[in-house]
Amino acid sequence: MPYLYQDSKPRPPAHPGGARATHSSGKGYEELKQECLSRGVLFEDSDFPACNSSLFFSENPPIPFVWKRPGDIVKDPKFILGGATRTDICQGDLGDCWLLAAIASLTLNEKTLARVVPLNQNFGPDYAGIFHFQFWQHNEWLDVVIDDRLPTFKGRLVFLHSAELNEFWSALLEKAYAKLNGSYESLKGGSTIEAMEDFTGGIGEMYDVKAAPDNFYEILEKALKRCSMVGCSIDSSSAAESEARNPFGLVKGHAYSVTGIEEVSYRGWQVQLVRIRNPWGQVEWNGPWSDNSPEWRSVSPSERRRLSQTARDDGEFWMKFEDFKVHFDKVEICNLTPDALEDSTAHKWEVTIHQGSWVRGATAGGCRNFLETFWTNPQIKLHLTEKDDGQDDCTFIAALMQKGRRKLKKLGAEMLTIGYSIYESPGRDGHLGKDFFRYHPSKARSKTYINLREVSHRFKLPPGDYILIPTTFEPHQEADFCLRIFSEKKAITEDLDENVAIDLPEPLHPTPSPQETEEEKQFRALFEKISGKDMEISAEELEYVLNAVLKKTKNIKFKNLSLISCRNIISLMDTSGNGKLEFSEFKVFWEKMKKWISIFLQFDFDKSGSMSSYELRGALKAAGYQLNNYLLQLIVLRYSDEQFQIEFDDFLNCLIRLENASRVFQALSAKTKEFINLNIGE
Repeated sequence: MPYLYQDSKPRPPAHPGGARATHSSGKGYEELKQECLSRGVLFEDSDFPACNSSLFFSENPPIPFVWKRPGDIVKDPKFILGGATRTDICQGDLGDCWLLAAIASLTLNEKTLARVVPLNQNFGPDYAGIFHFQFWQHNEWLDVVIDDRLPTFKGRLVFLHSAELNEFWSALLEKAYAKLNGSYESLKGGSTIEAMEDFTGGIGEMYDVKAAPDNFYEILEKALKRCSMVGCSIDSSSAAESEARNPFGLVKGHAYSVTGIEEVSYRGWQVQLVRIRNPWGQVEWNGPWSDNSPEWRSVSPSERRRLSQTARDDGEFWMKFEDFKVHFDKVEICNLTPDALEDSTAHKWEVTIHQGSWVRGATAGGCRNFLETFWTNPQIKLHLTEKDDGQDDCTFIAALMQKGRRKLKKLGAEMLTIGYSIYESPGRDGHLGKDFFRYHPSKARSKTYINLREVSHRFKLPPGDYILIPTTFEPHQEADFCLRIFSEKKAITEDLDENVAIDLPEPLHPTPSPQETEEEKQFRALFEKISGKDMEISAEELEYVLNAVLKKTKNIKFKNLSLISCRNIISLMDTSGNGKLEFSEFKVFWEKMKKWISIFLQFDFDKSGSMSSYELRGALKAAGYQLNNYLLQLIVLRYSDEQFQIEFDDFLNCLIRLENASRVFQALSAKTKEFINLNIGE
């Protein structure tokens, strides 16, 4: 499907207080609930019905699921029982451990939890079978309503459930997230950081534990103190290894959450420990410092109470930090946005957000390997003005996210391979051209191009101006994206999109020449032959004249000009309004035509008779038209073919229409022009 370009001017981060209602009726949770109560019915969500399509999109259910409300499963259902805790999350038969690990981390921060899971919900007197949850999606908070019908088999929940059989907040949260992404099946396979970001609006960082910095313990400690969400996992080398248990009780290819980090006094030494939770609610580490290990006998009871150390098979365990580094491979940290942190938190990130699109044929240029199109990607200018406290550099995290791909799974869409490059700014405004990137290396870049929803990395660069280029790896791949810049100090960003501008020469007027050129004599003879004595030709006759002349032009390959083009030419040049072209008007047009042919040949690099749509920006600029990405994309959609090529006839039509539009624009009042400029993104 074609992606409409999204203006990538910076936007402030969204605030959850203004979460947008998403139900197709346009009504919010409270209004829908009151309607059900007044009618004495339980809510049934037509947007996410209790049927197979809400479960799977690629297969039929392997077992006969029965959708039941909590009151049909247990006698005394509760939304939350004794507080929402990490032990309320037990994985079912869906491969979404990444989501469950994020939910476990969510329970560690009451403020964040209360935002995602509004706590004033229950199965009490005002129960109406409707619940709601809030998720962040690409700089917008969404309020997702669901009914409470849940998939069961033999009277038990099939997917996520609580260890307490009559507690349902976690199962309902999973259902709401499945609705947000299109189905339960859409939740199969993912990265913990993805769900963490959707719960907080935060920004993710991924660490390779084996190559982690020397201060990695301090990084984790600071992250948990800042209420960041932290997940970890062990790599699996094959599908057969995934979810396989190793001799130490750890599971490969499985998402865990990090729920604590502490130092404990042990035989006169301080030992660094980390607390891990398995979302299965069972299967734990059995090495040193595990639940029943002898090390705990040498720890005082007060220390054990401080660490909430117990010997229960609940999926949570402590392990020595050194062992953690040996056995785990990846750590994901979700840094919270300023509005997600408590007011008393010492450190708050500055956040800038850009929305945009890679549009095939216009702004989907691919990575630097594809120099011919790389320069056409969106370009974001980053002004770093304030150094970090006590430092010479400026710290920031750049996170590039592709939007909506999980929801498009049912249409066959996969995560694209994405990344970005950062260049020092040459000190001039406007979209940078191909030659700049040909001769200037990048200053920094994302660690890798990878097919994850988001690619992020932390940088330290000297104060100055930089250009960030977000791209897919391959050109011609379409997607919407969200680029977020988290900085220690305030950073200023702006989109390097072009302002719309027209720079045309003064229009020529038909004037008699004292002496005709040889070319004009040939045209006059052809005109007289076709038009007769009045020396005026119709669109059909103009089509014959132009094609006859252009066929003799050796340096241009093209198919015949169309009748539509010739009608457009007459519309542009006909000063008398009789729908025909006089010879004097044709002479003026021919001068334009020669200039346009010259520009087309200049940008037809392979002399094939067609021009790449990615070169259209430069070709139009040479003709006097500077367009922004939005207008450029619309023109590419209109005039390019499936191979992103534009033939001369289409290029001619485009220029004629632009000149006609520019004449109308010049005739408008100043206020009307200002209104149009605002609405086309100038």
